[in-house]
Amino acid sequence: MDYLKTVVPSQLLAERGSNLVVINPGSANIRVGLAKQDSPFSIPHCIARRSNQLPKLNVQDQLLNSQVTTAQHMEREKAYDVIASLLKIPFLDEEVANNSVPRKMGRVDGYNPQNTRKDGAFTWTDTHVKDLNSSVPQESSSDKSVIAESLVQNEGTELKEPTLAELKFREVIFGEEALRISPTEPYSLRRLIRRGHLNISQHYPMQQVLEDLHALWDWILLEKLHIPHQERSLYSAILVVPETFDNREIKEILSILLRDLRFSSAVVHQEGLAAVFGNGLSTACVVNLGAQVSSVICIEDGVALPNTEKTLPFGGEDISRCLLWTQRHHQTWPQIRTDILTKPIDLLMLNRLKESYCEIKEGELDAIAVVHSYEDAMPAGSHKTRLTALNVPPMGLFYPTLLIPDLYPPPPRSWFHDYEDMLEETWHIEFPRRSDMPDGLYPGSNVGLQMWDNYPFVSMKPKKEEKVGLAEAITSSILSTGRIDLQRKLFCSIQLIGGVALTGGLIPAVEERVLQTIPSNEAIHTVEVSLA
Repeated sequence: MDYLKTVVPSQLLAERGSNLVVINPGSANIRVGLAKQDSPFSIPHCIARRSNQLPKLNVQDQLLNSQVTTAQHMEREKAYDVIASLLKIPFLDEEVANNSVPRKMGRVDGYNPQNTRKDGAFTWTDTHVKDLNSSVPQESSSDKSVIAESLVQNEGTELKEPTLAELKFREVIFGEEALRISPTEPYSLRRLIRRGHLNISQHYPMQQVLEDLHALWDWILLEKLHIPHQERSLYSAILVVPETFDNREIKEILSILLRDLRFSSAVVHQEGLAAVFGNGLSTACVVNLGAQVSSVICIEDGVALPNTEKTLPFGGEDISRCLLWTQRHHQTWPQIRTDILTKPIDLLMLNRLKESYCEIKEGELDAIAVVHSYEDAMPAGSHKTRLTALNVPPMGLFYPTLLIPDLYPPPPRSWFHDYEDMLEETWHIEFPRRSDMPDGLYPGSNVGLQMWDNYPFVSMKPKKEEKVGLAEAITSSILSTGRIDLQRKLFCSIQLIGGVALTGGLIPAVEERVLQTIPSNEAIHTVEVSLA
């Protein structure tokens, strides 16, 4: 205590931050770092385990809606034409007059001169590890074999092939390396979170999801933050949870942090609140544009308003898939086998193209880009091509029928019946009265429990997803507050967070379309959007 009285506050914060681990599980990536770090590690939230029963890569949990119905296809084409009229570009099947005359093109080197594009190809993950003790009988795989460095193979050497005793498969592969595994390798790929929830399904039981979550987070702490098991008790964890998580999901993750990862303590923060406080604000409408899900929630005086929460089942990965569909329709995509269902590495490539070339602006937007093909275990092939209509896919945020969100099975409804709710209804419990405590201070006092009267109780069921575009969701969220003074504040303080928020031209597009969706009978005439 004497130290705390004499220490300089900035020194205390610096020391405290060195023992704080901030964990933010997103819809596709997890961001982890020490509180004192300027930027966290961003790692794909997936794991691949070697399977003796599978001859090739099996994307176990990726139940995508690969069969688009005729109605969905017609709705997508209709949405494209609506967007085309807004952006002043040709309709989907409109023939450009006089094809011999080159069309007026946007910047052929990308829209942002400050944006350093990454045109390099991804490489296949080396799934083998050198067995240094090949002369002794092989032992069961340990954690060290899991995180060992990959064997660097000499491709030109054919004189001596490694024997099975010298070369073995890595038992577990984490993060981006798991997404870059060749389809010919015997692994089962699993994504731990889907559309903002733990990826629990009939094919991926809860216990397996939690075990994989523990394994991935433990690997991150060891390999990225270099925090060994024996020192975990010296660290505390800050869990920044997205608004899509339910109570039981938070409870299970807290159990992993405290019981399995052995943090000394843990505290939970909502993602929207963390974004507002990080910008020095107390009141704002936070719009989180993630990879697989988008959400909207309003914050007033540092308190999240539960009735304003909106969840949209689409995000950056859907924009990437729409980019592929658009190019194939216009026949600008090379004649290569791009299959995001069986080759996750193709989705990595599409995400990179989207981040480098897509933006929202009027007029035709084309670009010369390098597209890569990834055939089974072969080096990547490069194809230079002209991509077109690059401003259409991100407009799917406002017209979600363009994206055709993939359908994933929600967690079993029985899973949400949590009989040990985190927000236990303690106000219904009868405590024995103590005569030595004044009213309002003992556990059974009615006065002491008045603080719970207005506490928002969250039911244990999957949260409802909205079937509207981004502008409608923002407007509906803010107007649901019911107070004109608060509504004006919120419309003038819309904060965009998440990877998709970095899309060029998105901020003015959100301002314009939100202003258009406000009913004319509302006395609101100003909308301001900023990047958090």
